[in-house]
Amino acid sequence: MAEAERIIGTPDTPHAAGAGQERPGGNAVPGRRPGADGPGTDRTAADGAGRTPGTSSRADGPRDDAAQDKPRGPRRIAVLFTVAAVAYVLDLVSKMIVVAKLEHHPPIRIIGDWLQLEAIRNAGAAFGFGEAFTVIFTVIAAAVIVVITRLARKLYSVPWAIALGLLLGGALGNLTDRIFRAPGVFEGAVVDFISPKHFAVFNLADSAIVCGGILIVLLSFRGLDPDGTVHRD
Repeated sequence: MAEAERIIGTPDTPHAAGAGQERPGGNAVPGRRPGADGPGTDRTAADGAGRTPGTSSRADGPRDDAAQDKPRGPRRIAVLFTVAAVAYVLDLVSKMIVVAKLEHHPPIRIIGDWLQLEAIRNAGAAFGFGEAFTVIFTVIAAAVIVVITRLARKLYSVPWAIALGLLLGGALGNLTDRIFRAPGVFEGAVVDFISPKHFAVFNLADSAIVCGGILIVLLSFRGLDPDGTVHRD
């Protein structure tokens, strides 16, 4: 019996019997079992069946991260210039009223001796500092305006737009005094009128500049950039 089986070629084991069977949808591979192409072969083919050519799951993660880092939404130029315009108009109107009603008159007490309104001409910087460098402060104010205007093209953050708008409006307010008030162009004295006790006299433009500077420091500590991106350490 064993001799007959050897002559006929009947396989001794079930594995040998299935060695020459065809795979579903494919050609017969003699001597190789189904799934012998290596671990993960069928899984890879199945994963790539529904994927668009040229893309991979490994690239999806970095691409999504890059998309999240890009600024979203419109540029905030309108917010910047609106805040700047409001700050500038308030400063200009307040100075016109002070010059017309308070100059050459006794100070007006708001809170006793702690807060008064008093018209003073200041040839220096904010809060009365550096009266001998009027021209230098005028040039600095003009440079700040140019820098802020150029930075507006990359502005996507509303808080940064507000901060830069305050700086721009304040710088424009004091620069207007430097140019148009006595004693001359680029040497004009700024009108100050807010006089707290034991503190320098200042105006609304100075207040806008200080508030804008404080807001910029806070935004920098939080890692928020003008283009809307956030840096996390």
